[in-house]
Amino acid sequence: MSDPLLSVQDLSVEFRTRSGTVHALDRVGFEIRAGEMLGIVGESGSGKSVTAYSLLGLLDRAARVTSGRTDFGGRDLLRLGQGALNDLRGREISIVFQNPRTALNPIRSVGQQIGDVLARHDPAPAGAIRTKVLAALRQVRIPDPERRLGAYPHELSGGMCQRIGIAMALACSPLLLLADEPTTGLDVTTQAVVLDLFRDAIREQGASAVLITHDLALASEYCDRLVVMHAGQVVEDAPVTELFARPRHPYTAKLLSSVPSSVASIDELRPIEGSLPDLRRADLPFCRFAERCGRRTAACDAAPLAATTLAPDHHVACHHPL
Repeated sequence: MSDPLLSVQDLSVEFRTRSGTVHALDRVGFEIRAGEMLGIVGESGSGKSVTAYSLLGLLDRAARVTSGRTDFGGRDLLRLGQGALNDLRGREISIVFQNPRTALNPIRSVGQQIGDVLARHDPAPAGAIRTKVLAALRQVRIPDPERRLGAYPHELSGGMCQRIGIAMALACSPLLLLADEPTTGLDVTTQAVVLDLFRDAIREQGASAVLITHDLALASEYCDRLVVMHAGQVVEDAPVTELFARPRHPYTAKLLSSVPSSVASIDELRPIEGSLPDLRRADLPFCRFAERCGRRTAACDAAPLAATTLAPDHHVACHHPL
């Protein structure tokens, strides 16, 4: 097996707030390989977006990375200076944000915004930049790209704005794309169109991608492998087919049984009891799912969690896996 494109190990992040310190991520680790689409799934508040923003140095000023290391082409992203990060973002790693209308500049045309990315990382005469912008718009199947070039975000639909976001992310042919809930607020049909475009575009460029989503059905359709997060911890990591066929962490099993598409009838749906723990607590258990878990024993409270390999490419952080 080839070396991973990106390796993340022991990533921990906390936020200083008026009500206390939020321990947002706890020793998060995963890998992504060349040409792979990795899904990061979990409930809202599980740390999915914080993980992505940590890698690109986009966290709020109140945040602090307390531990961790990464390997992206021999570089630790967590220790790059601002100049190096600015050079890397957009050229080697790009991100598609959750809300395209918020991510796009309302007073610049979409053509100018894609052109800004190209001019920053691949300077060229204005005519050459325009040609590349049109090519980027065609890649995400924007109809009549010559006319859309001068459009402003408020003149476009949410789905069209998200296509623009994908075009911007792909403009400099990065090696890795991070997509943070890219279909939020879009209707089901538009979601499928946007994700089809996203998948086709990264395949065309030979890139890798991380799809962050709470929608397991979408993740199962588009991803090769899934990382399951709960309350800032990675609890399971496995190929999609294996994870759905035999989830080994109690949380993963409960998460799957709460999704309509994974059960034969609505009577089989089971809510996940309890709620995420308060991440401001000083006495958080080693396993942050323990207080919601029917398999909890004294061992769960006695030692830190460590990922265990149960099968090739299948890892679970649990003292009592299913």
